[in-house]
Amino acid sequence: MAYQSFEDLEVWQRACRLTVETFEEFRSCDFINLKNQIERSALSISSNIAEGAERGGTKEFSQFLKIAKGSCGEFRTQLYIASKLKVLESRKSKPLITESREISAMIEGLRKSITNPKKQKTEPKPTGSRATTT
Repeated sequence: MAYQSFEDLEVWQRACRLTVETFEEFRSCDFINLKNQIERSALSISSNIAEGAERGGTKEFSQFLKIAKGSCGEFRTQLYIASKLKVLESRKSKPLITESREISAMIEGLRKSITNPKKQKTEPKPTGSRATTT
């Protein structure tokens, strides 16, 4: 995985956009505690990706990616609750939920790529007593 800075990572860019969209959607929310928690969990996703990348070590970066992924789950849970409370319409929560799922999958893919950079699929070896050559 070659990148110069966390700003180069598509997953970080999408997490930032998700945060901005969330702040915009909840700008006039009267449920202050829910609003603050949703905004914090959204903000935590991109922030943890950035912090982990800036720390410089693979092990720490992986740990911060796990935290960011956990924040995606927290964020989705809060969106489900906001939707059930009718704080946010389903038509507005669904795209945010979908995007957070995709970001979560991207985070996991990034985490795996930095912890197992050389792990690649290999072709199965021929079975039997003789390998055929062409």
